[in-house]
Amino acid sequence: MAAAPPASSPAVRRRMRAQRTRDTGPEMELRRRLHAMGLRYRVQRRVLREVRRHHDLVFGPARLVVEVMGCYWHGCPRCFRGGPKSNSDWWHEKIQRNRARDLDSRRRLEAAGWEVVWVWEHEDMDAAAERVARLARERRR
Repeated sequence: MAAAPPASSPAVRRRMRAQRTRDTGPEMELRRRLHAMGLRYRVQRRVLREVRRHHDLVFGPARLVVEVMGCYWHGCPRCFRGGPKSNSDWWHEKIQRNRARDLDSRRRLEAAGWEVVWVWEHEDMDAAAERVARLARERRR
């Protein structure tokens, strides 16, 4: 993996350094809704021993993993439109690596008997919470 290129400006550098990797706005919004529905889950939990990846929400007994996907960082098919103008080659490769890792995680989890739900940040969080709650309850039975 190539080293990240320098930021195009001090403002961009500050913005990128402040970017959260966990407890993002959409993630916290979904967590609040699920908690209010009476559901309990683990946060930033590693599921498969052989893979060093942590998942946003894990419903252990239901064998359900929920990933809250940032549209930009994970290359949302609806929202992502090519990325920035500065360092565009590097960003294109970065987003492609993220997408490949997401698909690899999903494939590995499903092969191990886990259900994986991707919730995109642009989604209505009430509807997403209902979808996750329904799956978690169904899979616990």
